Amino acid sequence: MSNSHHPKPRTPTIVQLRAFLAVVEHRHFRDAAATVGLSQPALSGAVAALEETLGAQLVERTTRKVIITPLGERVANHARRVLAALHDLTEEVEAARRPFTGPLHLGVIPTVAPYLLPAVLRLVRRSYPELDLHVHEERTPSLLEGLATGRLDLLLLALPAGGSAPTRDIPLFDEDFVLITPPDHELAGRSDVPRDVLLDLDVLLLEEGHCLRDQALDICREVGADPSGGSTRAAGLSTLVQLVAGGIGVTLLPATALDVEAGRTDRLAAVHFAAPAPGRRIGLATRPGSARSAEYERFAASLREVLTELPVRIVE
Repeated sequence: MSNSHHPKPRTPTIVQLRAFLAVVEHRHFRDAAATVGLSQPALSGAVAALEETLGAQLVERTTRKVIITPLGERVANHARRVLAALHDLTEEVEAARRPFTGPLHLGVIPTVAPYLLPAVLRLVRRSYPELDLHVHEERTPSLLEGLATGRLDLLLLALPAGGSAPTRDIPLFDEDFVLITPPDHELAGRSDVPRDVLLDLDVLLLEEGHCLRDQALDICREVGADPSGGSTRAAGLSTLVQLVAGGIGVTLLPATALDVEAGRTDRLAAVHFAAPAPGRRIGLATRPGSARSAEYERFAASLREVLTELPVRIVE
């Protein structure tokens, strides 16, 4: 694209940057359009306008997939910083006006949401009635992208959060993983099993993109097991548990999910590992230097108090 008729560089708009970042995240114009609330033609137009403004090709459009050019990847990094800074500006003004008021966009991973949200929502209703809480259940990569661009304010997920952009992690608690088997399994009901029992078991896993899948794989690999689970993959813990109840294999559940998922049927048994049991740390993640950092620390302290009723070890 020639920029000869643009002697002075023009500034990209916020809409253009948001549209382009959605395409970078999803590599798909229809999915990207849905996440930013634009029609597909409007999204394509915004990305084309950004390329025109910058005088550079950022996206290769093929019939099969969307490819981001090397320059496009660098522009995406700048765009994330611009949108995060803009979000921090409005957030700082809001936080200074009145703490614990206005919108708070909380991202939660699917393997935490059903088990912790009841306690979180009770806390918000009781202690922060003027907080306008919006909950977004997404997998970890999408949450981290949302935090980096300012679409999300605070994440509730497994720590360390990881991701390419830095985060400030606030730990809440540690929890053990529990092995779920059919009731007639030879391990059913035991509470002292070593991790290496996983060597001889067909461990079912969540599908790609869940951090719990990666954690389960790490536990299995530590003892030299290779959990293929065949071609069976589940999108959520409820499905995994149903597969185990149907005799297809065994699976690992976080302790907070045990009552909800395994309590629905008598066709499951829990097996507890010998100490130290494998587990995960759950906490909050924010952008470093967020204007609402002090609020989030107080929120975390309040959360620790209400989460003591769960089978977890609170991290002070």
